[in-house]
Amino acid sequence: MDKDLFETGLEKRKATLGAEYVQKSLDGADDFSRPFQEAMTAWCWGFGWGDEAIDAKTRSMMNLSMIGALGKMPEWELHCRGAIKNGVTREELRAIIHVIGIYCGVPQALECMRAARKVLDEAE
Repeated sequence: MDKDLFETGLEKRKATLGAEYVQKSLDGADDFSRPFQEAMTAWCWGFGWGDEAIDAKTRSMMNLSMIGALGKMPEWELHCRGAIKNGVTREELRAIIHVIGIYCGVPQALECMRAARKVLDEAE
């Protein structure tokens, strides 16, 4: 594994998802899951988020759209928290959910709305 990519990824991952969450994920990794945690940190966060071509807020908005389309709600909720941390507003979250409803269907938008409501309630 490229150590520089991992370190860059670790920094970006912690900045978006929170150092405590990331550390818990890494500490909870065992011999079976550790290679995946390391590769995902290097590839997704180091390679995918490691350049400055797109700012973190925009990347978060893109992630919410794609993860919402896939219907991966635990990840959507996690990235919703990260998106707020990266500056995504309530109004922008609502607009993202509207687009998910248009392209992925109303039931999926309702799932995203429920998750966003939970995250927003926790933040208040």
